[in-house]
Amino acid sequence: MSVSGLVSVALFLLAATGVSGFTVTTSQANVQVKENDGTDLTCSYSADFGSNARVEWKFRDLKGSQMYVIFDGKTTTPYADRVTMYNGHNLRFSKVTRKDNGAYDCEVSGNGQFGEAKVKLTVLVPPSPPVCRVPTSVTTGSTVILSCHDGDGSPPPTYNWYKDGTLLPSEPNKIQAFKNYTYKLNPATGELAFAPVRKMDSGKYYCESVNPAGPPKSCQAITMEVRDVNTGGIVAGVIVALLLVALLGLGIWYANKKGYLPKKTESKPKTNVVYQPPSLYGGEDEDGDFKQKSSFVV
Repeated sequence: MSVSGLVSVALFLLAATGVSGFTVTTSQANVQVKENDGTDLTCSYSADFGSNARVEWKFRDLKGSQMYVIFDGKTTTPYADRVTMYNGHNLRFSKVTRKDNGAYDCEVSGNGQFGEAKVKLTVLVPPSPPVCRVPTSVTTGSTVILSCHDGDGSPPPTYNWYKDGTLLPSEPNKIQAFKNYTYKLNPATGELAFAPVRKMDSGKYYCESVNPAGPPKSCQAITMEVRDVNTGGIVAGVIVALLLVALLGLGIWYANKKGYLPKKTESKPKTNVVYQPPSLYGGEDEDGDFKQKSSFVV
């Protein structure tokens, strides 16, 4: 059988068995490790890439920024003190920090081909007491938003809200005891919104930060009081304002009548003086003597 025939048979067998050349794989696509512990990220590739295959590792953080961890066979400066590559293609962290959260790409090129495998690294950081913002006094009918955030927990925590010690379900309309509640709760962002807020929403509120890395943490409870709009106070305020305006007007009128205010002085019209130059030829008086004459017209 010719060489071309052998190649054809090989390609047929690869297609029939579902095995293709130039493959890059990892033994663990999702890695979870506690902060400050060490871990390995593995990568392997088929022999098709050749014995001099080029292997590089690239990191993409949770915000989408990218940088190399291994480039041209060397560890880049930000990782030089805690990352090494062993067996020519695997990564080893001596310790990880929460900044290492993200996706790692093992990129292999050789014999004119390219392949890659992705590894997701999750650094486990227990929740911290979240920062809670709860207004202490609001008026009925207004829109009120309570917020909760934990910037330390990893993976990113989810949030629970409690009112007077009772857990608020994320979908109150599905639970009989909460069907009269109109709030909207977003466990991912930690926002608890009342639109509008009602008297029945008064109470003590606190938030809880939750993730699988450690026990939940909560903030101190804060009392939110919902008050009715003070219509009487508004009316009284308007009346007081009108009285003040009336008194001010009366005072100005009285002061003007008594002459306490300076009167406007009448300005006299300015006199326009036009100079008429003397006649070019002058003039003669009755005695026949020449005299220069000039006149001003007012």
